[in-house]
Amino acid sequence: MFGGNSNWRGPVWFPVNFLLIESLQKFHYYLGDDFKVECPTGSGKMMTLWDVATEISQRLIRIFIKDSKRPVYGGTEKFQNDPNWQDLILFYEYFHGDNGAGIGASHQTGWTGLVAKLIHQFGKYRIST
Repeated sequence: MFGGNSNWRGPVWFPVNFLLIESLQKFHYYLGDDFKVECPTGSGKMMTLWDVATEISQRLIRIFIKDSKRPVYGGTEKFQNDPNWQDLILFYEYFHGDNGAGIGASHQTGWTGLVAKLIHQFGKYRIST
């Protein structure tokens, strides 16, 4: 019903996600560890708001982490495989909702650069790929 990179499941905009993360952290500070929500929806797994914020942060960080390929570069082979380009990190305007590929302008360091704050804030947690 909502297949593809529709506005229902994407694109991923960093400013909105960042504001959501910070809001969840503030609500967790107020409500504490006793307040839990199901995350992801339909999973039956209950998490604190801090854990939900961490989960969203990890998902955003994973866009840039190189496993065998970096999701941010999608199918662009030059950035995925060329040793001169594969570690050049571009901060796109927004990201594909299904695969994390960068879309739009590739120089949006103003808001997509917020990933650096997320990495710093959650750097002590292992980001599993």
